[in-house]
Amino acid sequence: MKTVIVIPARYGSSRLKAKPLREIAGKPLIQWVFEGATDSRLAEEVLVATDDERVREVVESFGGRVVMTPDDVPSGTDRVYRAVEGTDFDLVVNLQGDEPLVTGSLLDAVIEELRMGEKMVTCAYHPENIDEIGDPNRVKVVLDENGYALYFSRSPIPFVRSGRLRPDDFLIHGGIYGFRRDVLEEFVRMGEGRLEALEGLEQLRALERGIRIKVMLSEVPLYPVDTPSDLIRVEGVIKLKNGFSERRGR
Repeated sequence: MKTVIVIPARYGSSRLKAKPLREIAGKPLIQWVFEGATDSRLAEEVLVATDDERVREVVESFGGRVVMTPDDVPSGTDRVYRAVEGTDFDLVVNLQGDEPLVTGSLLDAVIEELRMGEKMVTCAYHPENIDEIGDPNRVKVVLDENGYALYFSRSPIPFVRSGRLRPDDFLIHGGIYGFRRDVLEEFVRMGEGRLEALEGLEQLRALERGIRIKVMLSEVPLYPVDTPSDLIRVEGVIKLKNGFSERRGR
């Protein structure tokens, strides 16, 4: 099945201005995300969908392919849909443009589930720091016993009535959404849902309308970039990983 990974990259982020172009360890954020996507073995194409010429210029400077989209689309997934309109891709992966530590293996795990018949697939990971549970920028998800999402929230879920909070009791949602093409089209036609509007979380649009979302577990945190402090943390992680790689190569 023909598969594309689309990275929506909006210049005018409300929480971190010019986010796609912020530098991390010598490269713009969008380049780290793009390079992670190109490590996928199962995707035939990787595209960046943006509404800004500054993002287009930077992406093309490192060899990426860009699709220009309107600046008034309501969500990242709507922007992804605009980027693939008129194409013949069967499976579409929305890789959010603030996930610089994404791996090709995680993307391929999402794609494999779509190939096996899942309608919509995303990912999650256990937090390393319990402080992330109270951070509204870190979206939490709870699953049923078969690995499907029950709910996503910016609030700490599940609520721990008694006892000490432990990272293993929580899951942080990662910014990857895989769709079968017909489900993506249905998702966009639905329009914003009530819970989506309240939480500011587009994935709730699917749950509200009865679309099940399979959740793949990542063995390592993804560290999305939402704030200036996230930039500092991710840069430290990337430099540490590169340092280990250099030592192993000697």
